[in-house]
Amino acid sequence: MTSNAARDADVVVVGAGAVGLAIAAQLASTHSVVVLERHEPYARETTSHNSGVIHAGIYYRTGSLKHRLCIEGNPMLYAWCEAHGVGHRRVGKLIVALDGDEPDALDAVLAQAQANEVVGIHPITVEKAHALEPNVPATAALYSPNTGIVDQVGYARSLESAAREAGALFAYRHEVTGVTRDFAGFVIEARDADGNTTTLRTSALVNSAGHGAPAIAAALGYPLDGGEGLPALRQHVNRGAYYDVVGARFTRAVSHLVYPLPRPQLEGLGVHLTLDLDGALRLGPDTAWWDGAALDYRSDATRQAEFLEAGRRLLPELEADDLAPGQVGYRPKLSGPGEPEADFLLWHDRGYVHLGGIESPGLTASLPLAREVAALL
Repeated sequence: MTSNAARDADVVVVGAGAVGLAIAAQLASTHSVVVLERHEPYARETTSHNSGVIHAGIYYRTGSLKHRLCIEGNPMLYAWCEAHGVGHRRVGKLIVALDGDEPDALDAVLAQAQANEVVGIHPITVEKAHALEPNVPATAALYSPNTGIVDQVGYARSLESAAREAGALFAYRHEVTGVTRDFAGFVIEARDADGNTTTLRTSALVNSAGHGAPAIAAALGYPLDGGEGLPALRQHVNRGAYYDVVGARFTRAVSHLVYPLPRPQLEGLGVHLTLDLDGALRLGPDTAWWDGAALDYRSDATRQAEFLEAGRRLLPELEADDLAPGQVGYRPKLSGPGEPEADFLLWHDRGYVHLGGIESPGLTASLPLAREVAALL
């Protein structure tokens, strides 16, 4: 990528989630960068509506981008948080077998983790599991010491600050309404909150728009279902709801993240117990396909019975009154209902970089993803 004086920027990054912000911070030290974001401010969609887990790389297909970038990103994210004063805690994670689970299922998870060279994960005795989490009826367990939690919005704030300090410019409440190629790059039209249109010319375009990424690709004329030499760019939307554990008797009921074994009949990892930095406990997320015209972040109590059933496997004394509807998040997925889990998509075509299906572990992988984008450009 070369600078062009006729351009408004060397690079325009669309999307100010954690990944877009990491890309902007990575590129701004060597290129002029403008970030366009339709919301006010940053991290309003996927980044801020998830568990805030720093993943260790346990479940992903060996050799995939999800695997490789998660393994790279785990220590990088801890180091970034230390250096920039971002709230985080290496709480550790238990993956527990429970009554009724297949006896060899835990071995399969351990084998995958070992194939992925996950640092520190190991089986622990039932006695040790009960000592760590006496309220969880584990019959066997794995312990992952390098899994943790992070203040996602604080992390995004630190990335935005680093990008600004390096010279990046930010245009919030600017939604991309059109993109075309010209002789030296791209012409982007964006509409602000007052309906005014701005035109930007850039040498390179990084599409890190999350749920909005396919629309930008389509505006450039890429067929979303792919074709000869072109990957499929179409995404599906998967909704994940949470319930907060509010019963006073469950205050500090667990001190680690607690995950059940993945169940083949369920999509995702199953409802699990997570903590925030204040020690508050929540269940989730579940998984449901979303076909609404717009993302609806309002919580409701329609799934309380299902959450109670799932929660009682991990905390048997849980009652309905101990649960309250929590946050709702949406995953941008390249795989649809009943399809095998897709990898991240990182694709480059003549100055256009497309990031597709950046769901979990996107937060953990954000810094190495930014390095990958910089290498492509």
